Amino acid sequence: MAVMNRFEVHYAFNAAPRHHVFELPVPDLSAEQALMHLLQLHFGDGENSLIMPTADAGPDEIAQQAAELGIVLVAVDSL
Repeated sequence: MAVMNRFEVHYAFNAAPRHHVFELPVPDLSAEQALMHLLQLHFGDGENSLIMPTADAGPDEIAQQAAELGIVLVAVDSL
């Protein structure tokens, strides 16, 4: 069984401050990885999955896509 680590992600979504706690089987969570999880959280169930970055998207592409969808100012804390 994988060890689950907790990460608290602070961010702005459409200019409103928010935070979310993720439990993930990874030792560290980068801002870009957090952005992907936030995009999935906010838009993953939408009918149009075309707004999600591609699997091979780089950090800059992920950050740009997230910003266009209103997710900015990401900070990650380990819990």
